[in-house]
Amino acid sequence: MEHQDGSERVRSWYRRFAEHYEAGGAHSYAEIARALAGDDELMGLVLSLPGDNKRQPNLLLGAVRFLGGPVREWAGFRAWTLEHWDPVRKVVLERMTQTNEVRRCAALLPVLAALEGPLGLVEVGSSAGLCLYPDRYAYSYDGGAPVGGSPVVLECSTSGGVPVPERGVEVAWRAGVDLNPLNAADAGDVRWLESLIWPGTHEGERRERLRAAAGVVAQAGPPPIVAGDLVETVADLVGRVPGGVTPVVFHSAVLTYLPSAERERFAELVRGLPGHWVSYEGWRVLPWLEGARPPEPTHMTIAVDERVVAWAGEHGHHLTWASA
Repeated sequence: MEHQDGSERVRSWYRRFAEHYEAGGAHSYAEIARALAGDDELMGLVLSLPGDNKRQPNLLLGAVRFLGGPVREWAGFRAWTLEHWDPVRKVVLERMTQTNEVRRCAALLPVLAALEGPLGLVEVGSSAGLCLYPDRYAYSYDGGAPVGGSPVVLECSTSGGVPVPERGVEVAWRAGVDLNPLNAADAGDVRWLESLIWPGTHEGERRERLRAAAGVVAQAGPPPIVAGDLVETVADLVGRVPGGVTPVVFHSAVLTYLPSAERERFAELVRGLPGHWVSYEGWRVLPWLEGARPPEPTHMTIAVDERVVAWAGEHGHHLTWASA
């Protein structure tokens, strides 16, 4: 039976995350999450945090990493975290899980390019706004010559007849909303985003890509990102899109952090807004989408106005187009 403090539920959550980390190649995170689920002392500290959003494995591991703690094996992680719990707790309370994986722009570009432009992008859960600049990066599909003149080249493999665009998209306006907006020009904020990158085979590559993209955004001038709840704010932002510009509300791996009732509320709201809604989420997040389950279990589902158009790797490294 579950204890009043939710212990068994949170332990099960950490075990599920361990499986997710394992599938994503983050074997040290899998080892830590699995061991932590069975450790009464450290789990007790996790349960002392206020609410599930502060008990997330990603947030705890990111906080330890941000402070320079060891995340390569359980014994070192456990000893260090117990000794430094007060500063770890402080970071957990101040920060949020808000990974900016800019390579997702490579999976989104063919989708955005098919919409009538110029576009006014409204990203919910925008973090530091790196994905708000799909027009400032270059793209290489299946090893082909890059499209665009940016020094940041986002590579993506494809299957299923992806309509690879011959040019980038025209973005006339952009804005975002996040509970805790980050600044791509702030070294501490960028370091926090780096701390959220899972250890593994592509860790160094992802870190360099993040730094390069942050440099592009900082040079361009960070976009306006409103601090607030996405459900309460999105309609106002769409209302600010200039005339003659197509509003596009989009998000990637964001709605998974909302309770199902809030997801449904968000969906009902966005359906009534002008323009388009582009979602890039795990297939279980919007379960009413027909044909949402991807061919590869680790991939995510991309939909335009609730119509599934493609499936993509979690970090945008692969894109499979859905049959018409």
